[in-house]
Amino acid sequence: MRQRPDRRTFLGATASAGIGVTLGGALGRACAGAEALKVALTNAKKLGWSLCCQLYTFRDRNFYEAIETIAALGFDGVEPAFFLPLAKGNKELQTNEKLDDAARKELRKRLADLGLAMKNFYGDLGADAADCRRKFDFAKEMGVETFVAEPPPEAFDAIEKLCEEYKINLGVHNHPKSPESRYWQPENVLAAVKTRSKRLGGCCDTGHWVRSGIDPVACLRKMEGRIISMHLKDVAEWGKPEARDVPLGTGRANFAEVLKELRRQKFRGVLTIEYEHLSPELAKDVAQCLTFVETWAKGPHL
Repeated sequence: MRQRPDRRTFLGATASAGIGVTLGGALGRACAGAEALKVALTNAKKLGWSLCCQLYTFRDRNFYEAIETIAALGFDGVEPAFFLPLAKGNKELQTNEKLDDAARKELRKRLADLGLAMKNFYGDLGADAADCRRKFDFAKEMGVETFVAEPPPEAFDAIEKLCEEYKINLGVHNHPKSPESRYWQPENVLAAVKTRSKRLGGCCDTGHWVRSGIDPVACLRKMEGRIISMHLKDVAEWGKPEARDVPLGTGRANFAEVLKELRRQKFRGVLTIEYEHLSPELAKDVAQCLTFVETWAKGPHL
């Protein structure tokens, strides 16, 4: 996601772009053979890395359609986004705390049947403590370990208490530099969490750092000790918010060094791949991202 999403804006943009109509058929055909692209993540798991897919990657389809492809590609889990549709035929029904008991039960069953976990959840956490508690209740029920979010400064006191109570982490996410993006650089994330529980830290998006014109490896070094989770993303151009995603290792993020730095820091946890460029080659591009991580994990390390 290149900016903090608004549900209405997202639905309007996808409708006007024809996502699910002009792209949906081609992407469905391309992903039908996802099983043939499956990547065995044996070596990544040996390093303590769990590979997850951000649902926004497959935003041309609903949650239940997307997780079929995500599982077929070899991922361990999925990171849903609160504003994306759950099932066919009802765009107002999203993967979030508003689901009723029956829908939640069905969601858990579908994930279990595919062998997927929901360790991370991209949520909309604000300053309303009661609203946040409802979201934490939902996250706990789904087995979530980390909220990925961009809360306003006034929300952190209440969120910190909920993180401790529910034993769920908060990974503060960075969108590209803009007037609306509070956490685009590591210093801003660190300022928000430095005096707080170690359950609060960063969900570091490498591609958005490149879009902001800052070095991902240097940013990871600044974040050492406060990295909760990662959004692995590579982009084609430096310092351009509109730069398109490319498979890991083929863009400007210096991805071999990114993984080397995570290994040096002994990071163990969820690495979420988010790929924002919709095309008929989407499944193939995402599989290439997984292959890059697994291939690197077989090589020599510090």
